Amino acid sequence: MNSTFVITSGVMVLAALGFVLLPLLRARSGGGGSAAASRRRALDDALSAGVISAEEHALKLAALEQSGPARADTAAPRTRGAFAGALLTLLLLPALAIGLYFKLGNVQAMDPVAQAAAPGTPGPDMDAAVQGLAAKLANNPDDVEGWMLLARAYKSMERFDDARDALKNAYDRAADNVDVKVDYAEALALAGQGRRIQGQARELLDAAIKADAKHQRALWLLGIAEYQQQNYTAAVDYWERLRSQLPSEADARGSLDTQIADARQRAGMPDGGAAAAASRAPAGGVAAAGQADAGAAAGDIRLTVQVSLDDKLRDKAPAGASVFVFARAANGPPMPLAVQRLTLADLPATVTLTEAMGMLPNMKLSQFPQVVIGARISASGNPKAQSGDLQALSAPLDVKSTAPVKLTIDQVVP
Repeated sequence: MNSTFVITSGVMVLAALGFVLLPLLRARSGGGGSAAASRRRALDDALSAGVISAEEHALKLAALEQSGPARADTAAPRTRGAFAGALLTLLLLPALAIGLYFKLGNVQAMDPVAQAAAPGTPGPDMDAAVQGLAAKLANNPDDVEGWMLLARAYKSMERFDDARDALKNAYDRAADNVDVKVDYAEALALAGQGRRIQGQARELLDAAIKADAKHQRALWLLGIAEYQQQNYTAAVDYWERLRSQLPSEADARGSLDTQIADARQRAGMPDGGAAAAASRAPAGGVAAAGQADAGAAAGDIRLTVQVSLDDKLRDKAPAGASVFVFARAANGPPMPLAVQRLTLADLPATVTLTEAMGMLPNMKLSQFPQVVIGARISASGNPKAQSGDLQALSAPLDVKSTAPVKLTIDQVVP
């Protein structure tokens, strides 16, 4: 049991005992002896003040002495009763309090270890929470908001296929909802080959922007779609429309400026966009210039990865398994900055990872000086590492490295 809880409980029991015992103990100390002494002092004071004579004082004192033993005798039972009551209270009150708590209370309520281990109690187990939500939606499949919430949870866990399927359920029930359209388009791209926004994903985004010309995530994703198709001028147009809606203190503004500067350079457009961004930045011309430089450097990031499977693990690789080739920050968040999806039949293969393969505005290759390159074979199709997956990871390397990275998948994820 938590030591803090025990100490706190002990103090509270002692305080309760104090409220009960002190009156009882006062009753014991306030018996006949102290009353007789008070009367003697009163007689002495009356004699000194001349209120009574010496003869009257002697008579009253004699009478008091005669009545004293009898009063003491009658007070004794009360005193013994007060002592017995105090002793009984001292023994029974703590025992009753502890017994009732163990019967009615929660002994582990202040024990975080027990709470985390206790079945059915809320805790950091994300998988259990997601399974619970999925089970709830199986019984209530028309809950569109629930499907969107489940999809976001899957996305945070990098379970992109599951996120796509959850959003398919939402889209089937609310096809006219613009947010559902945009979320479903993104999920289709994340779960698709090379994370490219094309086909149905692009159609959904075009429909969304027609319904809401200022939808910020639709503008962002459409800019990515154009960038992936090397339509850099169109990408700049979408992203600048998005930028005009963002407050100056928005966190995403810096990353967006970087992407706009990069797309402008690739399109051969004048640097006026980057300069204008710098002039609009709050008290930070140097910072804005640095972002523009980063955007120019981003166009040079091309990580070439040569991937193969070790022969000794070939029998452990299920036919049709997905292969994820990715780059993540050597010191930073674990989510991939760029990823390419292949199949087992594609190996051996050569993959080039670029900025265009990242889909989060605050998570770009150019923002991290060193990266780790990895390749993982996933039987479940989930890009997040799971026990039994096959993988290979490189040592940290410079994000601007141009030398091919050779990865032989020869490890089993424990």
